[in-house]
Amino acid sequence: MKVVGFITEYNPFHYGHKYHLEQSINITGATHSLAIMSSSFVQRGEPSIVDKWTKAKIAIENGVDLVIELPFIYAAQSAELFALGGIKIMEALKIVDYISFGSEVGNLEPLQYVADILIDEPSEFKINLKNYLNLGMSFPSARSLAIKDYLSQNSSLNHDYESILKQSNNILAIEYLKALKRLNSSISPVAIYRQGSDYKEDKIAENFASATAIRKSILDDGIHSVKGLVPEATYELLDSFYHKYNRFNQLENYYSVIKYLLLIIERDKLREIMDIEDGLENRIIEKSHNSLNIEYIIDNSSSKRYPKTRIQRILIHLLCNIYRQDIKNLFSEAVPYIRFLGANKNGLELLNKIKEKSKVPILTKFSHFQNFEDDVANKFAYYERKATDIYYFGLNMNYKFNNMDYKTSPYIKK
Repeated sequence: MKVVGFITEYNPFHYGHKYHLEQSINITGATHSLAIMSSSFVQRGEPSIVDKWTKAKIAIENGVDLVIELPFIYAAQSAELFALGGIKIMEALKIVDYISFGSEVGNLEPLQYVADILIDEPSEFKINLKNYLNLGMSFPSARSLAIKDYLSQNSSLNHDYESILKQSNNILAIEYLKALKRLNSSISPVAIYRQGSDYKEDKIAENFASATAIRKSILDDGIHSVKGLVPEATYELLDSFYHKYNRFNQLENYYSVIKYLLLIIERDKLREIMDIEDGLENRIIEKSHNSLNIEYIIDNSSSKRYPKTRIQRILIHLLCNIYRQDIKNLFSEAVPYIRFLGANKNGLELLNKIKEKSKVPILTKFSHFQNFEDDVANKFAYYERKATDIYYFGLNMNYKFNNMDYKTSPYIKK
């Protein structure tokens, strides 16, 4: 058995994901594949367009063998925490040989070089980073320029590092490599050159349309607008989801609730929400007063220092009542459990191998976390259950969706 793993969002699974899956298997010679997939909310601070069980089923139908949940605690966070959470789970499985990720550069050498700098943090780099942050730049922009300055004096490698550090898949790849090194992992990284449109591109391309463009087309023009642009299994399950709920999920669905929360919350209390820095709470509250939709709050609260994705994550944390003090210690804890959302025959073989190799318990039923008598497991499960039910609230506020984690079983493809 040779296993390749992915850390994914599949929001939704598209032809680019299918290409990445197939290329990864071909390059590594893997016999089995697994994806550690974000659950109800995603890294950029949005609800998934469909629920996590539908995403898992779509992935399994498109050839992934096993889908494991990336808990909400990790999923709706910065790239660093998102990657760290995914790698911690992958390492805890004790069966993964390779991690494969997309990259705009498709070359491990410059990515690993930058990852090493960010782990070692040479004094010259730290000084440059501080100077750029003091100019009001966002952390990613400041870090990019600080690394460029450092490399111009200390590297003979001929790569466009400034460009590399502005591209989203490269940024995540670097965070995966950092996490692998910090955890002293034996998992081998594989970088696959990313085909098709940039993930931020919201216009449909002729080759591989990005997930952003696919979501925008679905939300603006309906599910039929992406027929032929996504794999058949993806389309059929998206269509089935729409017929069940009569809508897809998006941050705008929570606008009235978020505006209400911003109207009643004390500024000192908002300052304690995850991802907030002093002063940003004032800006968000003030912009919400004149808003007519969620886009207005995000666009007018964001700045050079605070990008839109960070504002979106703050709103998700507000919505789910995530305070920095309550969860910051959870990031340093060991993975409390492994929860699978879907599997095929190969995936069931992987689960048996995990049970054999890993000391971390597997949740086949969500309620089983109560058997562990573990405070960390209880906290992870508490936040997951709450995020899942809030997710469904965005689909239909007039229908009672609660305890969905307890009521929904993993998808098993016979």
